[in-house]
Amino acid sequence: MNVISVIVGSTRQSRFSEKPAQWIFQQLQQCGDVDARLLDLRDFPMPFFDQAVPPAMPGRPPYENEIVRKWTAAIGASDGFIFVTPEYNYGPPAVLKNAIDWVYPEWNRKAVAFVSYGGAMGARSVQQIREVSIEVQLAPIRSSVHIPVATLMAHFHGGDVGKGLAELETPAKVMIDDLLWWTTALKTARKA
Repeated sequence: MNVISVIVGSTRQSRFSEKPAQWIFQQLQQCGDVDARLLDLRDFPMPFFDQAVPPAMPGRPPYENEIVRKWTAAIGASDGFIFVTPEYNYGPPAVLKNAIDWVYPEWNRKAVAFVSYGGAMGARSVQQIREVSIEVQLAPIRSSVHIPVATLMAHFHGGDVGKGLAELETPAKVMIDDLLWWTTALKTARKA
């Protein structure tokens, strides 16, 4: 069974991200042979990365911060990921980038997909996170889900967000199918 973790990439008050995160999480739960998990960065309030050695350093000492240890363990227990990310000022939120920066070997050789929203439907945020993902040896898949601004605005105006998300079920299925294929392939390769 593949463990796929959906990472809620925003911690703002009145955030939108938990709605698409719950939606894609429910889509994952409908798949066979998937242990879907939801990792909300609000539950992992990590300090900004400030360690003397980078996470990629062989033999680095264990983290002292308990929250960081729990985060690292959650990433290590996962076989693949879906990042749900807004776009802030042409890029991802600092809290998501920081969460990525705390970890290295636990990300390695695992697949990642993206659900995004915001300016340009979050595409610019995803582009930057793809590059960061490659550096930590994640394998970003091609398929993504980009949420139209109208659905985001429905959140802020009390409209029907569920209707807008339901219209994205086809690209979500394509993305999940691709993610699961790559997750299985990479998991098999890691075991070999």
